[in-house]
Amino acid sequence: MRRAEDWERAVAQMERAFGGLFALVNNAGIGLMKPVSELSEAEFREVLEVNLVGPFLGLKAALPALLRARGVVVNVASLAGKNPFKGGAAYNASKFGLLGLMGAAMLELRDQGVRVVNILPGSVDTGFAGNAPGASWKLAPEDVAQAVRFALEMPERALVSEMELRPTHVAAKVG
Repeated sequence: MRRAEDWERAVAQMERAFGGLFALVNNAGIGLMKPVSELSEAEFREVLEVNLVGPFLGLKAALPALLRARGVVVNVASLAGKNPFKGGAAYNASKFGLLGLMGAAMLELRDQGVRVVNILPGSVDTGFAGNAPGASWKLAPEDVAQAVRFALEMPERALVSEMELRPTHVAAKVG
């Protein structure tokens, strides 16, 4: 995620194996949740490198192939990219940045035939950021996958630039 040469190699391998590249799905991410007073510079940089710099490098590496294919970029961002929360300084910053980066890319690339879609899930029932799976009120990973598939299957003439996904129910408040 953090090295341009790794992205370039991966794109070249995909083009050789499949005769082109139609889509880039940026779904890798890390969530290090700490109060800003406890967050080290190294931790902050690591979250930004994976969650923001990685998708930038992926877009740069894939863009020539995506322009040829009139392809799609799907970014699995987060509602945390619009809604800050306590302990989420690095994660929020990375997701706010991702939405800004890819929002600008969408405006620049749509006239060239490349669609850019940001998907913003809320709470997803995974082990992300050290959470224990099994919370029935959260979105299932399959819900996010279905949104990605929807974005990829839209006709070329249509652009859903942003999709927000929220659980139907919210967690019960304790205390």
